[in-house]
Amino acid sequence: MKRTVRLNGTNEIGRSVEKSLEDYFRRLDGEIPHGIYDMVIANVERSLLATIMHRAGGNQTQAADMLGLNRNTLRTKLGKYGIR
Repeated sequence: MKRTVRLNGTNEIGRSVEKSLEDYFRRLDGEIPHGIYDMVIANVERSLLATIMHRAGGNQTQAADMLGLNRNTLRTKLGKYGIR
């Protein structure tokens, strides 16, 4: 029995990632992919951080709380992606 992980009643985020990966593989046109894990994590993390920072009105303490991260960890990640 396959267990479905549900976020807010659905798994829309997972489906979005799956669709993006299907498109990515289709565009490869037979080339062998490399570094997919790091590529996906970096893109998802950057989008997540940018969205939460926007929702928090740029308040890093509030954003860290929303994400369940230490504020210093958030600051490091924001610096990594050039997000203010």
